[in-house]
Amino acid sequence: MDFSTCLYNIGEQLDSDELASLKFLSLEHIPQRKQESITDAWMLFQRLQENRVLEEGNLSFLKELLFRISRLDLLAACLSTSREEMEQQLGTPGKAQISTYRVMLLQIAEDVTSQELKNFKFLLHREIPKCKLDDSMSLLDIFIEMEKRVILGKEKLDTLKSICEQVNRSLLLKISDYEALHGEERMRLGQSPDASSNETLEGTFTELHFETVPCRNFTAQTICDMLQHYQGVDHGDRDCFICCVLSHGNSGIVYGTDGQEVPISELTSYFTGSKCPSLAGKPKVFFIQACQGEKCQKAVCVESDSDENEAYLHEDLAFPCKAIPDEADFLLGMATVDSCVSYRDPTKGTWYIQTLCKSLRRRCPQGDDVLTILTEVNFEVGKKINPKNMGKQMPQPTFSLRKKLFFPID
Repeated sequence: MDFSTCLYNIGEQLDSDELASLKFLSLEHIPQRKQESITDAWMLFQRLQENRVLEEGNLSFLKELLFRISRLDLLAACLSTSREEMEQQLGTPGKAQISTYRVMLLQIAEDVTSQELKNFKFLLHREIPKCKLDDSMSLLDIFIEMEKRVILGKEKLDTLKSICEQVNRSLLLKISDYEALHGEERMRLGQSPDASSNETLEGTFTELHFETVPCRNFTAQTICDMLQHYQGVDHGDRDCFICCVLSHGNSGIVYGTDGQEVPISELTSYFTGSKCPSLAGKPKVFFIQACQGEKCQKAVCVESDSDENEAYLHEDLAFPCKAIPDEADFLLGMATVDSCVSYRDPTKGTWYIQTLCKSLRRRCPQGDDVLTILTEVNFEVGKKINPKNMGKQMPQPTFSLRKKLFFPID
């Protein structure tokens, strides 16, 4: 059958509870506010197509959705896929498109009885106003409300565990299984350094006359210990400090190889003027190659009305002063904007680090300042597209530099 007929036949056989489950599992791709107008499966499929998660030549997400709600009959009849094929596919690291967190919450919702649901609502009355917990709310609705109030999330399960312990202790097993799986996944990802990017970074900054110290497979605590060590080093005879972190991450954090979090703000905090006096007034540069969430940036068509290479005009910000702000002279180069993923080429390495090093090597000898170079990096990375999901990536530099920064090679 053709694509449209296939989607129609699937949608026709899904009831309202199953639709609610599919919408919940799709929250990473369709925000809840955009789901409010979705009243049937066909509308959901249309939204997924608009976000390029569902396409005629790519039915993997739809298959996973049906598998997660146990509609194996539709998998077989409409998509010619068996349970065994799905189990094999989803057992391969990186193949699952629905987070283990959402799957865990759905499993809990499916196992809760009507009386236990009432108990859930009662125990949440201190966290959520009674008017938000009406009788018609399902447990999935409650989970969404908890997420809005930041009392539930991938790393925020204390409230959920406390309620499950009182309502039905067997539900805690599902949470424990998720935490174990999630921790193993983060550890596995953290222990897979991008070797090509590491070598490229080391070679680039050696060429730029930096003393390089490669550090690999650090736990969260070891990362902090290493930075604390360099905080105490006398940098009096040095002009600049650069720290590059290549890992996995989430919004505002990076992970160590033990799966533990390190806030990015903590990385930079060791080198403020008051904490590291020998670097006061000198540039402190941090390049962070790590995802900052799971959202996929989509391509947006624009109509160009000016030359692509037109540059912004900058004036020199240098000025003499006897005292400077404690947080002055920092440059933070992020591989991606908040909440979004970053990409890597399996053979060449991460888009951001490879482009950064290429631009530094080419433009530093030309006398360009670092912010000008990072603008080019934004442009070059922004041109790339991930063929698997048509995803885009936008790096994001932020800075408190008081002067233009150059890396002369002579």
